[in-house]
Amino acid sequence: MSGRPAKTVLTLQVNGEPHELAVEPRATLLEALRYELKLTGSKQGCDKGDCGACTVLVDGRPVLSCLTLAQASGGKAITTIEGLARGNQVHPVQDAFDLCGALQCGFCQPGMMLSAAALLEKCPRPDEAQIREALSGNLCRCTGYTQIIHAVQVASGQRSVQERDERPTTSGRP
Repeated sequence: MSGRPAKTVLTLQVNGEPHELAVEPRATLLEALRYELKLTGSKQGCDKGDCGACTVLVDGRPVLSCLTLAQASGGKAITTIEGLARGNQVHPVQDAFDLCGALQCGFCQPGMMLSAAALLEKCPRPDEAQIREALSGNLCRCTGYTQIIHAVQVASGQRSVQERDERPTTSGRP
């Protein structure tokens, strides 16, 4: 007897497709996505819920997948960065991040984009404070946040790509 807990079979609805998996009771949603389904867009960062790199959408809401048990996600609609685009049509947030130069190393990018997409679904024309609040659980160590906030404003149709903030770039959290 190995002492390992018995695996449980569950079905995860990921990016519109059902996936049947056998996971240990303590397996996180992040582990199931990355290591069982090979969806590596959600990043394994701090494993404590501090950085937001593992953010996915569960029933349309941003969730830290490193703190969520895979079993708790059965029967819910899970969206990863791999499922944000629809076919060949990128999501407006993905397009805006690209056009606004809000991409650097890419580690925080999936979580930022998913958090922004959830915000825009709930609030199509958010003000800057709402954007900062929605992104506050996602850390970026490369860009600062000015370009990221600008990208969300562009995705919402409130600003053009050419508009630039006159304020200095901030390096702190949103």
